[in-house]
Amino acid sequence: MPDANHSERVINVADIDPRHRHTILSHLFEHLAPDQSLQIVVDHDPRRLRLQLEATHGSRCVWSYLEQGPEVWRVRLRLLGAGSGDHG
Repeated sequence: MPDANHSERVINVADIDPRHRHTILSHLFEHLAPDQSLQIVVDHDPRRLRLQLEATHGSRCVWSYLEQGPEVWRVRLRLLGAGSGDHG
């Protein structure tokens, strides 16, 4: 997958109050258009967020690690449209 494009929003998770992170990120994810992606930057593996999004959206949640620590983790998130065969 290519690097960030003009429709990709980059969110540094450290800028979000810890009590509201998952709620805000879930909301942003759910409102992605088919050609958009969301990149999150965090200081740990955001496994719990991935499990939460996959539990809600199943295989429509496309999760790509761009960087895997140890100090910075970057993840690109995409929400596939219903019935979409696009997994890239």
